[in-house]
Amino acid sequence: MKPIARGLAASSLALILSAATLSAAGAETTLRVGWCARTVTSAAAPFAVATKMGWYAADGVKVQLVPLPGSTDCVKNVATRELPFSLPSVEPLAVIRPQGVKAKVFYTAYQGNIYGIAVPADSPIKTFADLKSKKIGLTSMASAGVLVARALAAANGMDPDKDIHLVVAGEGAQTAALLRSNQIDALSQFDTQYALVENAGIKLRRLDTKDIDRFPSNGFIALEETLQKNRKEAAALARGYARGTIFATLNPEAAIRIAYEVFPQIKPTGKDEATALAEDTKTLAARARSLNARNGPGAKWGENNMADYAAYVEFMLKWGVIKEKVEAQDLVTNELIAEINNFDAARIAADAKAYSYK
Repeated sequence: MKPIARGLAASSLALILSAATLSAAGAETTLRVGWCARTVTSAAAPFAVATKMGWYAADGVKVQLVPLPGSTDCVKNVATRELPFSLPSVEPLAVIRPQGVKAKVFYTAYQGNIYGIAVPADSPIKTFADLKSKKIGLTSMASAGVLVARALAAANGMDPDKDIHLVVAGEGAQTAALLRSNQIDALSQFDTQYALVENAGIKLRRLDTKDIDRFPSNGFIALEETLQKNRKEAAALARGYARGTIFATLNPEAAIRIAYEVFPQIKPTGKDEATALAEDTKTLAARARSLNARNGPGAKWGENNMADYAAYVEFMLKWGVIKEKVEAQDLVTNELIAEINNFDAARIAADAKAYSYK
């Protein structure tokens, strides 16, 4: 066993002995789920809707989101069994899989790629070549934005170790302040963070990311043993999210109001309700573009497109994001998709359109 794998095994044993992450709360099982950003935003509306509508409770679960610095930490927390589930992008999973971490994506939440490079709308930076020697702001060094920026730099003829400078810029208003003061030149973050930066007054322009647009982003992951032992809970987690996704994309304002109720910490302060709703609806809309990206006629919610995952693995290997090739079937599984989709999507859609928050 490799040293890192041995370390993970030791950490895993300690965590198992110290705390259980699937704990019964009355008739419901509390599922602690890694949210791969320091701040829960309106992009979490599908969880809120599933909670408010009682869909999670009906399946015997209660979801608790656990904010983490980024996707890398989300994967590590699942690998060490500190959390049973998380919602990271796939890059850190592809990095850690060869080290013996047997975890898989069992539901692709964001079918389109949410990452990419953005600059202020009036920036002189027009192409990737213009990023040479520039400072690129990340939400954190644990974000998949690190891996994406390095891969895109390499794909555009630069040395990611020498030609770009990756720095932590934080989230939302903090990032906007650094752009406004010219302390950073560009961003390697993701859709909802870009919406938050624009809400803070900095209009952004995305650079061409055709190299990665087809590739999937975040999905629910769990260890293979968790998917075997806690299959029912895993399916319930993703099923509620899928139902909440349908609702949130069809009735975003109601979904935001529900999110304020379920996650009161995300409701903006110092703003009138109309402004807060408008800004958070914009943030949700930024994510909805990826939530709605389906795999064609007859595809199921959360279905993993193996061809796209395989192509992304090749891209990551080619540009140095991963050092060893992994097979797509070792990263993702569609084993639970039929069970997850065991609900009436048309009924959810009709109810969402008719719903009025009170």
